[in-house]
Amino acid sequence: MVAASTLLADAEVLAREIVAIGTRVGLPFVAAATDISSTVPPAGADGRPFAETTFRWVDPDLRYWEDHGFALKAAFVHASRACSEPYYFTGGRFESWRPNRALDAITAEGTIETYGVGASIVAPTYLPGGVIGTVIWATADPGFDVARAFAAHAAEMHILALKFVATYEEAIAGSDKTPARLTRREIQCLKWAAAGKTDAEIGELVAISLPTVRFHVTNAARKLRAGGRSQAIQRAAILGYIGSGGPGAASGPMRIRPTGE
Repeated sequence: MVAASTLLADAEVLAREIVAIGTRVGLPFVAAATDISSTVPPAGADGRPFAETTFRWVDPDLRYWEDHGFALKAAFVHASRACSEPYYFTGGRFESWRPNRALDAITAEGTIETYGVGASIVAPTYLPGGVIGTVIWATADPGFDVARAFAAHAAEMHILALKFVATYEEAIAGSDKTPARLTRREIQCLKWAAAGKTDAEIGELVAISLPTVRFHVTNAARKLRAGGRSQAIQRAAILGYIGSGGPGAASGPMRIRPTGE
């Protein structure tokens, strides 16, 4: 297992690369969060936040990393909860490489507080376990052709943001445990449970007994280290066992009772 100190040193190198690509593209100001749910900003080996040592912001007096509510009120960050692809800000609205209803909805909520930003490119990063990070490159110039910069550089910037966030999070919170492995039957039961079905209804749908349904749900919760049914469903969803395609997708219901079940 790679030492945390080595990973942190790698993250510092990546932070400098983030600044370098921003300067080259024309978006020299950077803000980054490796976990938007955390009030602790990403910091170097010396304990000082990257926002003080490596990154700089449009408004030098805005110490956003000290504001524990910033991720809740800043639309640039909030949009990362709705869009996992790179997106950009220009003319008072968010755009991406394709029409995006989630970004349109955030734009429609009202005037966006810019914090001095004229235009920006944002790269959200989604990690296993439900961690969301984000890197924002910005300029104070509202006339900057950010759409052109986005088309030319967004893919490279997104990969760099992902490497930075993943490396930093591995350094401070990495684990050597593999994800829980659920059986197809456990997944089926959890999918139907997520759809609001009772154990009795699941038994009818999947053609197994009520005690067997409870066995599978309980066993899945144990594997997922969940405290109950609801938490098991949530963790299974985070790990990609339960998608948004509904209970009929992938590991959908089977009405034939398998031998030995």
